Amino acid sequence: MYRRILSFVSFLVLACITIKGTGFAQAGARVKDLTFVEGSRDNQLVGYGLVVGLSGTGDSSLTYTIQSIANTLQRFGITVPAGEVQAENVAAVMLTATLGPYSREGSQIDVTVSSLGDADTLQGGVLLQTPLLGADDLVYAVAQGPVAVGGFLGGGGGDGGSTVQQNHPTVGILTSGAIVERSVNTQLVIDESLNLILRNADFTSAVRMADAINAQFPSASQAIDYGTINVSVPSEYIGQEVNFLAEIGGIMVKPDTVARIIVNERTGTIVATSEVRISTVAISHGSLTITITNDTNVSQPNPLANGETVESNVQATAVNEATGGFQVLESFPTIEDLTQALNALGVTTREMIAILQNLKRAGALQAELILN
Repeated sequence: MYRRILSFVSFLVLACITIKGTGFAQAGARVKDLTFVEGSRDNQLVGYGLVVGLSGTGDSSLTYTIQSIANTLQRFGITVPAGEVQAENVAAVMLTATLGPYSREGSQIDVTVSSLGDADTLQGGVLLQTPLLGADDLVYAVAQGPVAVGGFLGGGGGDGGSTVQQNHPTVGILTSGAIVERSVNTQLVIDESLNLILRNADFTSAVRMADAINAQFPSASQAIDYGTINVSVPSEYIGQEVNFLAEIGGIMVKPDTVARIIVNERTGTIVATSEVRISTVAISHGSLTITITNDTNVSQPNPLANGETVESNVQATAVNEATGGFQVLESFPTIEDLTQALNALGVTTREMIAILQNLKRAGALQAELILN
């Protein structure tokens, strides 16, 4: 099974990174997919509120939930002692949302609602009007509406009872549930120039991108560092910066990638870039398997004999040592060569992870090895 997984993963990764001669590989990727404009950023929002209308699945008698209910009622002119407030149908929740760089007053954004107390589920609840604050404690949006959980919790539970749960019922979402009340000023162009920020910073990629932009707009672009490209807005696009961004966003660039292998031992996934190289090295693989089995023999007396049935334990030990063999990899083979050599040795995914670690320790793996 592991060998099949290894072969499939190796084929999938190598098929993606070693295809040559196709139009897509030659063209690369668009500038708009590799970068974002400096100043064009998201902002996180957070808020505290109450979800009401729950069917007895809300918080227990938590102090902050009861106090929040009493404060809410007081806003409507109803004064109730905190000791008389019941919270079974109410849940205290935290709200999180992301305000996009181009969101304007009146636009709507999604909100995630998470239980703060010990509520069993938010299913069927409605969020009361809740302000969403930014890091500067200013209100940027207001959320309200029914909570979509995408799961359920059924059954009474308790002694002798049982419950059935699907997905995670204490976290829900309000799709377009918040209305933006305040926008964030976004300034992309300063002194008739703008900065493009690489999503994956790399010196080679930055230089290639600057050259590609200069090929269409001469002397307009310059790589400042390994993650920033400064682009001057041509005179014909002054006042039409959006059109200019649309033009340079469609320019194709072939980004460079570093030599890197990412290993997830929990799932048995190995992903490697095409730049991985291995120094001259010999790899030997063998395994020793010891199998111990216990069996029970039964001895019965002959008919009409006055004997007794006797049971005895029998232990058998078998040793199976697989044949090892060296696979010699010539100087600086590719990750494809390494994969083929390891497949020839018949290694499993877990064994391949151990071999990669030993190659790194030996100094033969000329790539960054990341273990998750």
